[in-house]
Formats: sequence, C-alpha cells, structure tokens
Amino acid sequence: MFTIDNADFRGFVSGLNTTIPLPSGRYTTAINFDNAATTPAFNYVLHEIIRFAPWYSSVHRGTGFKSQFSSSLYENSRRVVADFVNADLTNSTVIYLKNTTEAINKVSHHLCNSPEDIILSTYMEHHSNDLPWRGRFQLEYISIDPKGRLDLKDLKAKLEKYNGRVRLVAVTGASNVTGAVNPIHTIASLCHNYGSRILVDGAQLIPHGGFNMRPHDSEEHIDFLVFSAHKMYAPFGIGVLVAPKEVFEKSPDIVGGGTVDLVTHDYIKWAQLPQREEAGTPNLMGVIALISSIRVLKTIGMNKISAHELSLTGFLINELKKIEGIELYGDTESNNRVAIIPFNITGIPHDITAKILSYEGGIAVRNGCFCAQPYVQRLLNITPEYIEERINDPSLPHPGFVRISFGLYNTYQEVAVLIDILKKIVKDKDYYYKLYKNFDYDYFPK
Repeated sequence: MFTIDNADFRGFVSGLNTTIPLPSGRYTTAINFDNAATTPAFNYVLHEIIRFAPWYSSVHRGTGFKSQFSSSLYENSRRVVADFVNADLTNSTVIYLKNTTEAINKVSHHLCNSPEDIILSTYMEHHSNDLPWRGRFQLEYISIDPKGRLDLKDLKAKLEKYNGRVRLVAVTGASNVTGAVNPIHTIASLCHNYGSRILVDGAQLIPHGGFNMRPHDSEEHIDFLVFSAHKMYAPFGIGVLVAPKEVFEKSPDIVGGGTVDLVTHDYIKWAQLPQREEAGTPNLMGVIALISSIRVLKTIGMNKISAHELSLTGFLINELKKIEGIELYGDTESNNRVAIIPFNITGIPHDITAKILSYEGGIAVRNGCFCAQPYVQRLLNITPEYIEERINDPSLPHPGFVRISFGLYNTYQEVAVLIDILKKIVKDKDYYYKLYKNFDYDYFPK
C-alpha cells in the first residue's frame, strides 16, 4: 500500500540526487527545471513495473493465466484513468495511444467529414494541437491579448460568425510556454451554446492540479481530453484520449492486429471500442506506469501539488523581477497558471543562457519556442518580415525564451541556486557571453 509519511515530495521521485560532471571538470548535483518537457519517474512507478514484470504477458491474445491477468489489468486501468479525470464511461471511452500528439491526430481523423468543416484552435497552442487540423478543415485561430492570455471575446465572435458550423474548439488547458491556464469550463459552455464541442489538450494541466470533465448533460462538459503519462512521472510511452463513443464511426486511422473481429479479403468487421482504435500489441508496461503514477498523485493530493508548485513559481517570479536585465513574459501577476516561467536576459541569446545554466550550475532548462512557434512569435512581437527573412535564411538567430518549469519535487534551495547563477550572469554579461558564445561542449561526442 502506498502512503505518505511527510510532505517531502522529493522522496517519491527517482534520480534527484544524481551527481553530474561539468565542462570545468568539477561535479554537481543535477537540477531539473525542464519538467514541462518530461518529468523524471516516480520511484513507485519503477517499483510497480519491476513487481509486475514476472507476470507480463500478451493482452487480448491468450488463455493462459498470465495473459488473462495482463488483459484484466489493462482493461480495468481505463476505470482508474476515468476516475482520475472524472470521466463518465457510459458515453465516453478511454483509448490508449503513444502520446498527446497521436491522440489529437486520431480525433482529427474521425471528425473530418468535409473540407468545409471549421475547427477553431488558438494562438497559444503547441504544434500538436495545430498541425493535425491543417489541411482537413477550415482552421481559424482564437486571438490572445498582449500578455498571452486567450481572448474569450474573440472566441465568442467566431462562434457567432459561423453559427453552428464549428465542429470543434481545440484549446490547451495550460500553455507550455507561459503556464497560463485557460478557463476550460467557461469555454466548454460557450462551445455547447453554439452547437460545437471542445477538445482540451491537458498535457500541461493534468499533472499539476485536479481535473473534472463534468457530466455529459452539463454545459461545462469537456467532450475530448488528451494527455501524456511522460509528463506525470510515468515513462514508457503512453498517451490517453477520452472521447465520446459516437464519434468513432469511421474506419480507424491506424489498422491492423487487434482492430478487427472478422476479416476476409472482401470484408472487414471492426472490433468494438476501444480495441478498434488501439492497433497492434498494447503498451501494457506504459499502462502499469500510468495507473501507478495516478495512484501516487492522488495519494499526495493534487491540491497539495498545485500549492507547492505555485509557491515556488511566485517566489521565483518575485526574485527575477528584482534582477535588472531579466525580462519576463506572460501574465506574471496571475495565479491562474501552472509552474512555467519564460524569461530572457537582455543582451544574451536564449540558447547561450541555457548553456550557461547547464555548464556552470548543472541546471537543466529548455530554450527556444517549445513547439509553439506562432505563440512565441506573438509574445516577442516578431514581424512577418523577419519571419520571411528567417524562412529565406535559416542561419538568422532563432527567436525564443528560456523556460523554467517546476515539478512537485523541486525545492526553494534549487531555486536559490538558479537565482544566484542568474545574478552572476547579469553582473558580468560580457564575460559569460564571450565565454559561451562559441562554446559547444558535447557530453557524448559522436
């Protein structure tokens, strides 16, 4: 039985006290502030994987004890996932995929009936909630304000403009760039009032706070939810799609083993949901990791996780505001966010700042556009002319930020290390810029 004895969340996470080498030859304890990309694994998840491994067998493929045991675990896991996000499996189904990206592509496939159908995405989206809609639909984007927050008036205006023709509003639950959390239930109500549906990309939201899809008869019901286990301390490559059963009327987008009940050279009878949408051998280890992670998150308490991460976020934002030469982006006054902070140091490109943090302090961050280039372009006020120049000359500097993203295990002590290094960089910009401008250190040379 998994229990919590104290509030020290670090004990739940693997690899946090790992010592790593720096280019200078000294060693330091690694600090990971890149949790928005992927999180380390829970120790309990790894324990459960190893504990289950002797019983691992084929799913839906055999009559042996281990096969039946594996199949039972796999199928019963859907209820664990549904309970975690408050989904009703009477009308919805839980489908396992590789990740959020594949889940959105699957929804795009099944919703596409006519090139005249309209999808509304937003300027905030990860490419995975943008590119799958292109080419199959008429696609428009809901605008944002100067701080990167969604413009709900623009959403309403577009829903009114198309008057029932919008098939879906595809919106991120929380931005992977600014951390801004969208009012998804308000958006859902707007969508339903205009005969549309809502898809929430929950990749950045699900690991950081409680989620409620709401009942199907509620105006605030979330029709489609997608998220990935690798961002919630569960590696092994599993993603989740929770969706209305009735949308899966077409042939599956990926076909083959496991998707059919009967096949001849002239006839195909597709299997029932959700099996028909899960082609090939199921990722049972990924599912074991996911439900183990959910068990840990629920035991800790999503409210506790959110409170801790937002406390760290508020502390760091306040400290960064005191450092002259650091520019913050997004709405730094709002608590309606997850623990993501984008910033730049004036006069030092984002990629060099990231190098310095890694090579001087063993601090892992992410830099660039975070697979959300249109959003970053808006936040940085990049002109169409410059974008055209970069298209024609890829050697031009790539716009972007440095991104800090916290997990439940990060500490004030780690944040203090970051602040100390940033102060040193800002105090002696020329030194650090010249030192790392052309410094390309490869820990693992090819």
